[in-house]
Amino acid sequence: MFTSAPAPAVTGLPAATDDPAAFRRVLGQVPTSVCVVTAMTPNGPVGVTVGSFTSVSLDPPLVVFYAGRNSASAGAIVAAGHFCVNVLAEDQQEVCSAFAGPAADRFATGDWDGAAGTPPRLGGAAAWVACDVEDSFPAGDHLAVMGRVRSLASADARKPLIFHRGRLVRLDRACGVHAPTHPFGWWDI
Repeated sequence: MFTSAPAPAVTGLPAATDDPAAFRRVLGQVPTSVCVVTAMTPNGPVGVTVGSFTSVSLDPPLVVFYAGRNSASAGAIVAAGHFCVNVLAEDQQEVCSAFAGPAADRFATGDWDGAAGTPPRLGGAAAWVACDVEDSFPAGDHLAVMGRVRSLASADARKPLIFHRGRLVRLDRACGVHAPTHPFGWWDI
């Protein structure tokens, strides 16, 4: 039987939504995947680390990622028309850092492959999602890039790298304990 622990006490008063530090702290409670989105351009490969990637629709199969609105890499990815979301594995912190910073040759870290005209696929990732750009639009201080999924694969033995509370973390291996599951009736409403 599933039981829950008593709720911890809330610390502090609710913060105003216009307080960036509070906004970041509170939303940092939501763990996110860490991905490198890549594309092939006429000038060579481009890529950028993103922490905001999610599915949008099953029919048609759509995903979205968000990158800084002024990101030259995100603009190049949209212009390329195709991209690959590389879901980083827990041992790829160095790859994450290389694609998150201003490094001139981000692809010098880690290994990658890509047939001519296809987005680069990073070796060792936990999953790959190849997409055509469906749409892009401003979303606050970010650019939302929606993709129509064309192919996808996963390395089931690889665990994903997670961003939580402002840090890169790994899934807790102790979480392998079986917990009862329940259908999400609200999911299909």
